[in-house]
Amino acid sequence: MSRGNHRRGSSRNAPAAGQTGAPAAPQPAPSLHRSALRIAICAALVIATFAAFGGLLSSGFINFDDTDYVTENVHVLKGLNGQSITWAFTTTEAANWHPLTWLSHMLDVQLFGLDAGKHHLTSLLLHILNSVLLFLLLVRMTGALWRSAFVAALFAIHPLHVESVAWIAERKDVLSTLFWLLTLGAWLGYVKSKKAAPYVLALALYALGLMAKPMLVTLPFTLLLLDYWPLRRLAIPLHRRIGALKILLWEKLPFFMMSAASCIITFVAQRNQGAVETLENLVFGGRIANAAVAYVSYLGKTFWPASLAVYYPHPRTDLITWPVAGSALLLAGATILLLRLGRKAPFLLFGWLWYLGTLVPVIGLVQVGGQAMADRYTYVPLIGVFIAIAWGLAELALKIPGARVVAPVIAVASLAALFPIARAQTGHWTDTAALFEHTLAVTSDNLWAHNIIGFLRFDQGNIDEAITHYMEALRINSNFVEAQINLGNALADTGRYDEAIKYCNQALLRVGPENYKALNNLGRLLAKVNRIPEAIECLQKAIKIKPDFAEAHNNLGAVLGRQNRMPEAIEHFMEAVRIKPDYAQGLDNLGMALQKTNRLPEAIERFRQAVRIAPNSAKIHYNLGMALAIERRLTEAQEQFQEALRINPDYENARAGLQDVRKTLGLAQ
Repeated sequence: MSRGNHRRGSSRNAPAAGQTGAPAAPQPAPSLHRSALRIAICAALVIATFAAFGGLLSSGFINFDDTDYVTENVHVLKGLNGQSITWAFTTTEAANWHPLTWLSHMLDVQLFGLDAGKHHLTSLLLHILNSVLLFLLLVRMTGALWRSAFVAALFAIHPLHVESVAWIAERKDVLSTLFWLLTLGAWLGYVKSKKAAPYVLALALYALGLMAKPMLVTLPFTLLLLDYWPLRRLAIPLHRRIGALKILLWEKLPFFMMSAASCIITFVAQRNQGAVETLENLVFGGRIANAAVAYVSYLGKTFWPASLAVYYPHPRTDLITWPVAGSALLLAGATILLLRLGRKAPFLLFGWLWYLGTLVPVIGLVQVGGQAMADRYTYVPLIGVFIAIAWGLAELALKIPGARVVAPVIAVASLAALFPIARAQTGHWTDTAALFEHTLAVTSDNLWAHNIIGFLRFDQGNIDEAITHYMEALRINSNFVEAQINLGNALADTGRYDEAIKYCNQALLRVGPENYKALNNLGRLLAKVNRIPEAIECLQKAIKIKPDFAEAHNNLGAVLGRQNRMPEAIEHFMEAVRIKPDYAQGLDNLGMALQKTNRLPEAIERFRQAVRIAPNSAKIHYNLGMALAIERRLTEAQEQFQEALRINPDYENARAGLQDVRKTLGLAQ
């Protein structure tokens, strides 16, 4: 933060206010010492970021969108091929059109299979690259080496950025930001040269960024901000610079047109997937109120990153409460103050407008999902806050006697404080249970956290605890369809069918026509309470919406099998395992159906496939043993029953099967 850096970043070397078309003042060729410093800073950024986030390499996938994006997405699991690439460019699955994100996940599967650590490594490397690129871009634009380094370091290790890096399903954050920064780099080349090649390159990179995540729709706005500072191609007040503003807007028109097209595509995709909340579900006044509080809450968590969670429940209120009124006053006051300081401290206004503007697509005015806010939404917006902090601290150091020593100490101390918090936050992403138990601990009335913890407890066989969590989720929101269905399934498993039917009926009234996951789960629940025609209807609807939904095909096959409609059941089981070849449950069910139709050799082969995929399933070993016993392959059957009992010593059916086989073998001898 030397005086020399201050001069290079000040207006004394800049073109006159309002001058357009002129690039920023040329900087002297960097000395060997300065180049070595840049390399050293880049290396330090790489090392520090890897040290802060490296724990993610031992983390797994999260059962919260990672299933949709990777582990249960049949197209992604095929890796890169013509069919999957075509799907990536034509689908709006996950309520977005982001083909480049899909391709990145497919490439990971192609290279690493389902090794979660390697998928995490890809995201981490992208984040490291973003941090280095941000540093180099800021140095290129301002000449301020240490201020740029401080901004990049804050970006690299801030705990609010853990979610974007740690959540494999949020690959789109780090990937799209890479193209955002590359677009800015190409744009700077155009501003300096006024040649067509860098302009076209910037457009191409922007298009790629939009194909990774539509968050980039605000990028044209940030290009205008760069014209104000640090490029100094535009000055305030704008009403005195209308001619210059028109020229600058005109040169960015293709970017704004691409942004508008992306907004339309995204809204249609999210509306068709049922991700956009209607005004009836969340009134517009409530959205504005939440947006004001969210803007201030993000700033609060920037300076005091505590109680970070993967899901913050929406308060769903439009009342003017003191937090809403206080947040609105704070935002208005800060904006007015920084506008008045726009000439003396342009970096402050630049950083503030960057923060406000880039958050607009995700601040909740168009509500997507049920969250009030999300850490991942700050990935790009906080760049503006970090710039305001770094430049503001440096300017204070220049103007206040004795602050030259204090400012670097504050910078280093802040990074030293953030580093262990970031490491601790990455630890919460070890697995689904750790993540949502932490979320439950740091938030209140969190219906999604209760629902997911309930599902995990149910999967572990702790049904009573699962029911408690589902009930708590429904206490928070009695219309929460997923919790109604999950609670019904848990109650049915404990024999409480009357209560299960009650929640089943509630879910039937609420389930959305496009919610294929809920329809599938509801179909399973209806089958449990013996409402077979309704179960079949729900499962058929789920398959109609998503024909490649392997679980729905499997569940429909099971329901049809209960009606002895074996040819139809076999057809759906076969479709399930065609879609998902490593679907052990589907293969097991197919084997059972084939066995019931006296197709024993085929049944045995399917059971063997299932055993290879799920070698620790006592049930599948038992089913294979029974099929082998019927075929009179008694020694092989004995081995399977023994393996089933090794896995589950209390498996009475396997014990009885083993005794029968041994008795038969004894008679044969």
